[in-house]
Amino acid sequence: MKFLATLAAALLLTVSGFAQSSSYKLGDKVSDFTLQGVGNTTVSLNDFANSKTVVLVFTNNTCPYAKLYENRLVTLSSAYASKGVQFIFVNPGVGLGEGSETLEDMATKNYRFPYLADEGQKVSSRFGATKTPEVFVLHNTGNGFVLKYKGAIDDNPQVESGVKNPYLKSVIDQVLADRTVTVADKRATGCLIRKY
Repeated sequence: MKFLATLAAALLLTVSGFAQSSSYKLGDKVSDFTLQGVGNTTVSLNDFANSKTVVLVFTNNTCPYAKLYENRLVTLSSAYASKGVQFIFVNPGVGLGEGSETLEDMATKNYRFPYLADEGQKVSSRFGATKTPEVFVLHNTGNGFVLKYKGAIDDNPQVESGVKNPYLKSVIDQVLADRTVTVADKRATGCLIRKY
């Protein structure tokens, strides 16, 4: 009986380790993906081949942390749009059970950047996103996008005026200047993405 329990535990660890190892690592080239947007549109990563940097934000309209960060992200998007930085919001919980959002809910936001539905959670799983909001910074090398940062937006989700370390802003500045990213992985604070 102990043998079976030990075997089951080892199998679970192996499976979870494999699941984590199959997601992108820092420095990995990111494959193109296509997701559905509002109004029956589809958007692909390759649509932004002329952008210097793409910031993927896994988020939703129901998470309290996502609501706290929404204005900060919209402000960052506006500030960096003219510098070749494209923000994309991705909702990993659309149509996944009771209380989840719909494309119609997403459309009410009227963002100036794409807000896409990750139905089936293929993209969020591939990136290893575990929380909302969680950001992934992709640098356009001219030969595709490379993952340069993943994690938190800053160090103070509750009070914007209390932010001491604006991780995302610093990373964007470093990537645009072709400098080494000094903090490449910072654990995100947010709502857990429920896996289906």
